[in-house]
Amino acid sequence: MQELMSGNEAIARGAWEAGVTFASGYPGTPSTEILENAVQYKADMYCEWAPNEKVAFEAAAGAALAGARSFCTMKHVGLNVAADPLMTLAYVGTAGGFVAVVADDPGMHSSQNEQDTRQYARFAKIPVLEPADAGEAREFMKKAFGISERHRTPVILRSTTRVSHARSLVALAEREEHPPTGFVKDPPRFVPIPAWGRKMRVKVEARLHELRTAAELSDLNRVEMAGNELGIIACGIAYQYVKEVFPEAAVLKLGWSYPFPDATIRDFASKVKRLLVVEELDDFVEEHVRSLGIPCDGRDLVPGIGELSPERLRIVRARMEGRDTEAATMVAEAVDLPGRPPVLCPGCPHRGVFTALGRFDVVVAGDIGCYSLGVMPPLNRMDTILCMGGGVSVAHGIAKSGEKKKVVGMVGDSTFFHSGITGLLDVAVNRSDVVICVVDNRTTAMTGHQDHPGTGRTLMGDDTVAVSIEEMARCCGINRVRTVYPYDIEATVGAFKEELEAPGPSVIVSRAPCPLARKMTLGKPLKVVAEKCRKCGACLRIGCPAIEAADRRPSINTNACVGCGICPQMCKFDAIRLDQEEEERALT
Repeated sequence: MQELMSGNEAIARGAWEAGVTFASGYPGTPSTEILENAVQYKADMYCEWAPNEKVAFEAAAGAALAGARSFCTMKHVGLNVAADPLMTLAYVGTAGGFVAVVADDPGMHSSQNEQDTRQYARFAKIPVLEPADAGEAREFMKKAFGISERHRTPVILRSTTRVSHARSLVALAEREEHPPTGFVKDPPRFVPIPAWGRKMRVKVEARLHELRTAAELSDLNRVEMAGNELGIIACGIAYQYVKEVFPEAAVLKLGWSYPFPDATIRDFASKVKRLLVVEELDDFVEEHVRSLGIPCDGRDLVPGIGELSPERLRIVRARMEGRDTEAATMVAEAVDLPGRPPVLCPGCPHRGVFTALGRFDVVVAGDIGCYSLGVMPPLNRMDTILCMGGGVSVAHGIAKSGEKKKVVGMVGDSTFFHSGITGLLDVAVNRSDVVICVVDNRTTAMTGHQDHPGTGRTLMGDDTVAVSIEEMARCCGINRVRTVYPYDIEATVGAFKEELEAPGPSVIVSRAPCPLARKMTLGKPLKVVAEKCRKCGACLRIGCPAIEAADRRPSINTNACVGCGICPQMCKFDAIRLDQEEEERALT
């Protein structure tokens, strides 16, 4: 039986078929849909959203130490958060199969940087598998658990944006049950204190040698011989592009890309006159091929920045053949289209916070989430973004540096639970003179409205405790904690004014649910009364996409307006209101 699936759906299916009983993760594009699809198998597989990737990794590792097959999911930057347990689990090893599914984002479609997860596999001395499509995603997921259990090692399955989100036919199979064997007490095996850890270190190297041999024999790596003029080594989605653009080339497809199958690489290279390595992001394979003394092309022709595509490889082919590279470009830039910069949605509660902050000359340290868009015109109300939780800690550092202006740190509700609490402890204990604003829209909005510890609901759909941000702030030692309704601009301005003038740290929680998540309107659509409008542009400065303007004459698109009521508060001339019929209904 076959079914059309995305890569993320196929990964979830592969985990279920492999007999997984525990799955944990933190949402992050392009990995989010893996757990969202895994939860459909909740009769056999427990699934949860963890507060962050480190917790997800550790929880899944715990399940694997108890003899269960388990996996965790995250995007590439999430593996940075989980790197600490990754490095030690590589020493400790596993009992049940353990797979960390990490989705890279070449081209930074929804990320603050580009990273190549394969570097972590080399760093930790563990295997990494790279599927090229959804069918392989399911297959590789199942084989990853076998590799993990045979060699007692964590395994990374590296996906990318295209593999995660592209669809292809997937062959389905039934579930293979692998009941947890239970935890077997064995401290020298599971406790890496120095005396035992040193012995583990030796075993890691021995295991790496075994894994090299296994990679040589694995059918995850295959040679597709054609002519001998050109041979290409490719991994992951790059293989698909190679087959499209270089159909006549011989190909070594590395599905198990680390540890490297040296003998296979040498044998393949000996059969072709010219060798090209095509891979996304780092020259991971190319660097190793060159270290074997094998001449090859790679980064001299194939770009290492951004996402690969057939179009980019056609340019590579043109260069190799000495043709004009501009002629190889398939799609011209559409330079005459109007700009469509990303903006906060109509009715977004974060707009009220940024509008209020616009009244103050402060430094704003931002964070990762929908509210990152506060940096864009016309709001222009964010000055730094570093990483999850950095809005709190960076604000503290700026304030302690001697900065003359007052500093505001901004963090979302899900991000607060992810990694903002430890930063807030630092702020409280070291008496930082900052205002931390937690913009709580009651969901993990940027990645598609997932639950978090503050929503009172689990991934499995069960009601649970809803952790209070205000109480967490007080527990961290913050004495000044208050909550505002961000659609009330003057009240929000007043709260910021008081807290910015008060000495020491304080927390403002801006709470209003995401209208998009709740599929709700906040009021009746508004309209601009033309005869009252002075074209002052005040309403345009909130950056609401429902407000349109021609010749600086604003109008409101009633199909987009959700009636949040922020724009009337910006107008000094009472030019924005309900239409007359709606106004009369409201009065009666």
